[in-house]
Amino acid sequence: MNYSMDNNGSLGLTTDQMEKVLQFQDLTGIEDITICRDVLQRHQWNLEVAVQEQLNIREGRPTVYALESRPPAVVSDHLGQHFYYTPPTDGSGSGFRGIFKTVFNFMWNMCYSTLITFLQLGRRLLGIEFRPRTNPVQDVMDFIKLYEEKYSQTHPVFYQGTFSQVLNDAKRELRFLLVYLHDSKATDTDSFCNGTLSDHELIQYINQTFLFWGCSAQSGEGQKTSSAVRASHYPFLAVLVLKENRMTIVGRLEGYSNPQLLKQRLITIVNEYEINLVSARADRFEASINRSLRSQQDEAFMESLRADQEKERKKEEERKAKEEEQRRLEEERLAELERKETLEQEKINSLQRIPHEPDATHPDAVHVVFKLPCGSRLERRFLKTHSLEAVFYFLFCHPNAPDSFEITTNFPKRILKCRREHHEQIQTLEQAGLKNKEVLFVNDLDA
Repeated sequence: MNYSMDNNGSLGLTTDQMEKVLQFQDLTGIEDITICRDVLQRHQWNLEVAVQEQLNIREGRPTVYALESRPPAVVSDHLGQHFYYTPPTDGSGSGFRGIFKTVFNFMWNMCYSTLITFLQLGRRLLGIEFRPRTNPVQDVMDFIKLYEEKYSQTHPVFYQGTFSQVLNDAKRELRFLLVYLHDSKATDTDSFCNGTLSDHELIQYINQTFLFWGCSAQSGEGQKTSSAVRASHYPFLAVLVLKENRMTIVGRLEGYSNPQLLKQRLITIVNEYEINLVSARADRFEASINRSLRSQQDEAFMESLRADQEKERKKEEERKAKEEEQRRLEEERLAELERKETLEQEKINSLQRIPHEPDATHPDAVHVVFKLPCGSRLERRFLKTHSLEAVFYFLFCHPNAPDSFEITTNFPKRILKCRREHHEQIQTLEQAGLKNKEVLFVNDLDA
């Protein structure tokens, strides 16, 4: 099943995520792209960890999620469950002896399971912590080692973890789980292991379709599992699948089966219950799409919120800038008003420094014509003995004169020093070379 980058829209993925899905598909060989996507999502889109996870599964090692915890509840589909039973080849399972053994095993399993259930309930009510005497993982690893030493290393890939771990993984990965319980004392165990489980065609089918878990029924982990799946005859196989969100036993195969018959029975069970995994994948896909839509909606909302906040921030900055500009202009206006008031008061105070204008017939009178920047002319008579400071205050107090100015002669052009600097002595008109009739220019220093 090949997918192109154009399918990322229907899967609710970004371009980068779709590239990782396709890389993961190429590296693992998983054809169902929705499974690839779900595995990557569980690993926060870490491609390296997700690929290693799949390699661990193929090698039979538990996944990074497979923590030792209480397994999901295992239930039996009594009405729809496929049950295959083959009596022992030595005839011990037939006749009155076989019937008696079957009834005895059934009653024993029922009593044992009920007793264990009450003991566990009492332990939880009393708050007693149970510490197993054996290591469940070690039980499984010991079984695999003994199996390969006694029979062959050619067998379906055993899951190297506890029953709890493989149940959790099968539920999480939406895969069929095939449980094998081994009883070395059973009549047909050796022929089943040497002949059936070593068949290459069967091995290939089991590895592609199931998580395969096995353990000795005599070990602590095996006894616990045997009680959970109600095993009565050996060799024992149980097929479990996620059904209505619970790991359900949908097939039981007790006794010897040749490779072809076992494969056919497994195919029958898988074909009937594959719809449960398809439905679960569809539900997870829909949930993923809904999460993606919610995420996109949340992102769109946050983007809109950030845009609104940015608008409010800019609006607030503009308001503050406008207020600051208004404050600055008001400060400048008040400063200018204060300056003018101070200047007006200074002009009023300077009126007394202007000497009386002498008569035109006075022998020391100097007639001065002032040309102002505005184009108007002023005329005034001073005495030769008057200070240039008197000329300055005359112009300073005149309403048509600029507030800040300098006075220059026409030819040769020079600036008259009319104000004291560093206690200098101000020249008189005669000392400045002004005689009889003069024309002076007033220059506005603020222009």
